[in-house]
Amino acid sequence: MRNAHVFSTLPWHMACSQNFTERTVIALHAREISRYSEPNSVMMLRLAAYSAVMLLSVSPARADVRGDAKEQVAFGISVAQRGLWREAIYRWEKAVEIDPTYAAAFNDLAIAYEHEGQLEKARKAYEKALELDPHNSQVRQNYELFKEINDRTGSGKDKP
Repeated sequence: MRNAHVFSTLPWHMACSQNFTERTVIALHAREISRYSEPNSVMMLRLAAYSAVMLLSVSPARADVRGDAKEQVAFGISVAQRGLWREAIYRWEKAVEIDPTYAAAFNDLAIAYEHEGQLEKARKAYEKALELDPHNSQVRQNYELFKEINDRTGSGKDKP
């Protein structure tokens, strides 16, 4: 009832507007404080959540690519064990096409190229495998043996 006198002396729109404006300013001021001047923990949490969602949405696609390449490599191994080296080469070429960062696929491809006498292609595949995984001892050992045999025999020429 204290403000009854104010409402009675002012036109209706003034009283409502002033009352509304005062409450709105206070509410807006409180919102500004909570949104912009509190620690950025809420904003950082939102950013972290967004980043996690983006990372999780990309990771399955990457895993699928590697999984598809591994299937090609496994099939290539099985046909190479049966002496079907051209089919193995085809599968391993597909694997490195699917996942160009898969060092083991390049290593297997190099072995197949070497077996088929495609020595320059073998050298490039070994080098790519080492570039992708320089600490892989198996790739390094295969490449060193390849170089030693080919340097000793002097056979640097590819078979047609």
